[in-house]
Amino acid sequence: MLEIDGSFGEGGGQILRTALSLSCLLKKPFRIFNIRKARRKPGLMPQHLSCVRALTLISGARVRGDSVGSTELIFEPSTVQPGEYLFDIGTAGSTTLLMQSLLPPLIFAKKRSSLILKGGTHVPFSPPFHYSSSVFSAMLKFLGISINAGIVSYGFYPKGGGKINIEISPAASIEPLTLIERGDIKKITGISGVGNLPLSIAERQRDAASKMLQLHGLNPEIEAIQAPCFGQGTFIFLGMESVNCIAGFSSLGERGKKAERVGEEAAIELLDYYKGKACLDSHLADQIVLYLALSDGISFFTATRITEHLITNLRVIEIFHEIEYGIEGERGKPGMVTIKGKTGIIAK
Repeated sequence: MLEIDGSFGEGGGQILRTALSLSCLLKKPFRIFNIRKARRKPGLMPQHLSCVRALTLISGARVRGDSVGSTELIFEPSTVQPGEYLFDIGTAGSTTLLMQSLLPPLIFAKKRSSLILKGGTHVPFSPPFHYSSSVFSAMLKFLGISINAGIVSYGFYPKGGGKINIEISPAASIEPLTLIERGDIKKITGISGVGNLPLSIAERQRDAASKMLQLHGLNPEIEAIQAPCFGQGTFIFLGMESVNCIAGFSSLGERGKKAERVGEEAAIELLDYYKGKACLDSHLADQIVLYLALSDGISFFTATRITEHLITNLRVIEIFHEIEYGIEGERGKPGMVTIKGKTGIIAK
């Protein structure tokens, strides 16, 4: 049984999510201890338990330690079963992070799967739905993986209540990736949304982002929408498509935060990316390395920032799967990542 210290590196929930995915995919049981040890509330929180229980169900796993506050978990998977699943986090916990955990084992199942996930869709410390449905899914398609995601209702903090649908087609293999130069910018699009609030707030977010980008010669097309939801909330998402890749940037509203600031935050993130030369934004770099580790070949990509999340995720992958990787660049700065993946040992 593999042993994982959940406090190493970034020390957060991503260690658990990556471990659960690879455990199910490769049929390798593991024990993780010191889960979220340095956090204000250590151990498993409801959003982490939703991942544990979802992966337990699809893999028929035996589990010990799956309770709120537990700092140790033993997970022993059986065989992943594709199919139709509904998972309700029950809080504003992130549906997109739950999706990230479920995708790898289901992608390599022999049949299609359909997921309905309920919870938060645009909440702090996680990718908003529009990032996952456009940027992340576009990159998976580039690797030969097909998923389609749709949103039925939006879920903001603290009430949640959002609902997304994901259709997953099985993949026989994953293509390696070479993304060194971004190429010219083709277009910038976006969505500025409000839930149960005046549309004028979304328009102010849109206008603030547009104004800032136009000052740098960029002309985005941003749609203002009313987002059907249970509670209240606002968000803006900006997508930048270049010749060779796509990147995404977002900001969330909150009580006391001006709409103009929400729009400007996303625009500043986009401009930081635009002024650099790297292909992948830092969030996409974190998320894609698991798939590149399973490809048959060597992948190269440049990233806007070498983050602790990225480094930690690579270390977790290395525990489960024999890969070789290299990182050129300092933490917090642009860099290049090389991954020599290994395939052919995926459990069927």
